[in-house]
Amino acid sequence: MPHISAAAALQICALLAALPAQYYISRWYGADSAQSIRMTKRLIACGSSFTKSYLSLDLWADRLKLWLSEARNWYYGGKKIESANNEAENRSYFAASSHVHSPKPESIQFSVGQVIVHKRFGYSGVIVGWDRRAKAPEEWLQYKYPPEKQDVKDTPHYRILINNASGLGKSTAYVPEEEITVIVGLQVHHPDVKVYFCGYDGSKYILQPWLRDIYPHD
Repeated sequence: MPHISAAAALQICALLAALPAQYYISRWYGADSAQSIRMTKRLIACGSSFTKSYLSLDLWADRLKLWLSEARNWYYGGKKIESANNEAENRSYFAASSHVHSPKPESIQFSVGQVIVHKRFGYSGVIVGWDRRAKAPEEWLQYKYPPEKQDVKDTPHYRILINNASGLGKSTAYVPEEEITVIVGLQVHHPDVKVYFCGYDGSKYILQPWLRDIYPHD
């Protein structure tokens, strides 16, 4: 196949375009002079409109900026939504959900505000939240509960503020119900106690109003 240069291709296109142009010109100038003038003005107007709409570098630059802006908004808008969804999902883990826990399932033996002791590790703390079953990232659940302990995942779990007097650096814990027992007469020392509670009555902590709204039956 012979090679056609860009210049030759342009000339061929011009010749092909000349045929319909000659036809329309002959039609225009075959008519009366007034009609020819009107049609010529219309052609000039169409050419001017086409030039302004498609051959203006400034217009194309503006359109490109608009497209880039819309693409950026779409991308970062999607990221923001994804981030918000992830944040909301993370807040629902480890008994940190803010949805109202009502009615309280009969399977939940303990209440927010009760002081507990861990049966195996011996530390004490106060309950600040509970889940009907373990609610945590899948990776955490797989690490915490190997195949032989899978049934524990489906039991109630509690979020605990650990008593600093226990000498443990970890400030919170998320434990199944079977690992803790309730005690009375022990106050918990933790920097976040006042965030969750407004006092201690000798047997359990009194919930702050916002926490009472989440756990109305505790």
